[in-house]
Amino acid sequence: MKGRKKIRRRPGRKQNLYFTKETQEWIEKYQNTEDLKEAMEMYEKNILPAFSKLSENLIFVYGFKSYFSTFDELKADCVSFLFESIKKWDPERGTKAFSYFNVVAKNWLIVNCRQHNKNALKNVSVDHPDLMSNSHKEMLEEYNTQPGTDEIISLRQRKQEIIRLLEDMSVKINNENELIVLEAVKTLFRSIDDLDLLNKRAVLLYIREISGLDKKQLAKSLGSVRRHYRKMVGPDSGYEIF
Repeated sequence: MKGRKKIRRRPGRKQNLYFTKETQEWIEKYQNTEDLKEAMEMYEKNILPAFSKLSENLIFVYGFKSYFSTFDELKADCVSFLFESIKKWDPERGTKAFSYFNVVAKNWLIVNCRQHNKNALKNVSVDHPDLMSNSHKEMLEEYNTQPGTDEIISLRQRKQEIIRLLEDMSVKINNENELIVLEAVKTLFRSIDDLDLLNKRAVLLYIREISGLDKKQLAKSLGSVRRHYRKMVGPDSGYEIF
């Protein structure tokens, strides 16, 4: 008698176990709690762990670094900023708490790290390159390589045209998951000027996080959105983004 063949289940994607629907509900409760002691207990137990993990993931995924802060200090400052932003999130607007605080934290990290690193660069004398560390040399090269005015104008026009094309696509797409992916892509393009650390892996992770779709759903919906886009712009378009 042959033994039964074991069937292995494919493990599903972990759906932001650190920032769940319950986390959002606790944030709403925190907003409506007038007792300060009760609110702080609620925050430390049910919200702080999610903010901490969110900040940690963003720093890791996008490679944020600050020359004036260690990893732990940068993470702690980001969490503090999220805490100060709790009252600003409005659940009535329909935006999920994770999506809102994900963008808030990422934008804070971008601005904070950029400013700190610029200040670090100012404190290094470019007249003595032999005294500069490799990291400072890389920063100097990065900030010395700036596009010309014509190129900046062209890039801005290109960005606006792509956003208009994506807006037009919203009218032609009816599938819910495809619309979610499209909104994530539009969000990415609207804030692309602030995203110095983009690469293919980071872009896909960002779209996946903000959309909340699993790998299979994202791949299928992104493929469909890509076909819609290419059909609209045609084969000879200079706006190839997918």
